[in-house]
Amino acid sequence: MPLLLLVAVGIFEFGRAYQTSQVLTNAAREGARVAVLPNQAPDAVDTRVRQYLNVGGLASDSTVGVTVTPVTVAAGASGTAPGSEVTVTYPFTFIVMQPVAQLLVSGSMVGSPIPITTTAVMRNETGS
Repeated sequence: MPLLLLVAVGIFEFGRAYQTSQVLTNAAREGARVAVLPNQAPDAVDTRVRQYLNVGGLASDSTVGVTVTPVTVAAGASGTAPGSEVTVTYPFTFIVMQPVAQLLVSGSMVGSPIPITTTAVMRNETGS
């Protein structure tokens, strides 16, 4: 019975981690959509990503990192074009597995959150 319970809890925990990863991927994509638009406010990307995280049921406090980096992307036959890369980093903590691991194994990495990082890259739109 304890082994079956551990497997069931593990399935739920990793399912929650996968769902968190999907919300982060979509939040980075939404941020990239804002980043490629011309004449955006400096905090528009950060605001949009955090709104998406809140809608997705995730915290968007100061532990969540949102960075926007200018990049060069392939533009088909024309060569390259300017683009924007949005990276979102989220500290994920297992609800049941990490406390159980802390009881079984002593170590500083066992209790700390696991960073999940996603990135989205899009080509910048021109202002014409």
